[in-house]
Amino acid sequence: MKKLTLLLLAFCFAISVSAQNHKTQNVIVVTLDGFRWQELFRGADSTIINSKFTESKADVRKKYWAATPDERRKMLMPFFWSTIASQGQLYGDRDAGNCDEVANNYHFSYPGYNEIFTGFPDVRVNSNNPVPNPNTSVFEYLSKQRGFENKIAVFASWEAFPAIFNVGRSGLTVNAGYTDFDGPKTDRRLDFLNEMQHKAPHYLGDTRIDFMTYELGMEYLKEYKPRVLYLAFDETDDMAHAGNYKMYLGQAHQEDAYLQELWQYIQNDPQYKDKTTLIITCDHGRGDASPEAWRSHGAGIKNSEQTWFAVIGPDTPNDGIIKTKTTTYHKQLAQSIARLLGFDFKKNADHEVGDAIEAMMTKEKTSLGK
Repeated sequence: MKKLTLLLLAFCFAISVSAQNHKTQNVIVVTLDGFRWQELFRGADSTIINSKFTESKADVRKKYWAATPDERRKMLMPFFWSTIASQGQLYGDRDAGNCDEVANNYHFSYPGYNEIFTGFPDVRVNSNNPVPNPNTSVFEYLSKQRGFENKIAVFASWEAFPAIFNVGRSGLTVNAGYTDFDGPKTDRRLDFLNEMQHKAPHYLGDTRIDFMTYELGMEYLKEYKPRVLYLAFDETDDMAHAGNYKMYLGQAHQEDAYLQELWQYIQNDPQYKDKTTLIITCDHGRGDASPEAWRSHGAGIKNSEQTWFAVIGPDTPNDGIIKTKTTTYHKQLAQSIARLLGFDFKKNADHEVGDAIEAMMTKEKTSLGK
């Protein structure tokens, strides 16, 4: 009986210590649509620079080319390779032996975003048509938890995101495409940004330019102080499909600057400082068998399942590049987001959900992939 009592006390103590060590109170997710692991970890690709897909080659070399991958990636993504590499974790560097992949079989956007946020690579989600998602996202689950009501928002460039998060059912705040933000307390700057987005270039059709998505999302962050925010950028994918490598690199570099500004704000705001985890990833990879393959992705494009993600926050060890010979999957990110905030999405979802990536949030290096 004494042994049982001691075991129960030890168990309660362990739970108490775990709760005390849990620091993340907010999560911000950012996605760079279709951005390859190759550029993230190696920098600019000389084969594509020297191909027909790069205009102004001398200008691109001046901005992004150096002798080594380490130098090139720092030129392309300075925030990643200064702040995240020293204070967080980066997954998916296949040159270092670590792999990250989508688990769905389609390797394009809607199935990719569904997998990230529902934890379920559902075969029914097999097109980019804006059909309301039948699956529950981790955001929908969190929105029903105490303290998260009306504290979750999505700002996306791609106009399909209201369907991806099934706003008709979930009731989530999702602002996408060139839709005005219409909140209960829009400030003068949000009103100004609503007006400006209609005057900004619409060269992607109904897909909003990332600059406007970022500005609207940042102003919402400052004004509404959400517990969970998601910024979904799109132009890296658009520039790749257009075969414009210069603009693809330039957009990635610009979005790295957005991330730096976002992180600086987080670390200087009392509500977010040392209480917020930032997760950055993509929805799919791209081909790499030839310069031509770089433009494309999908089930028939070799290696377009290969992805990456990065994480930085108060519960994440500062391991930099993860070099373990393991594979993580994007279906694990939904449960990881929930776990960082102290919830169990996998247990409460009405569909299968991948296991959390424990190494993102603990000093103990347990299994990464499942």
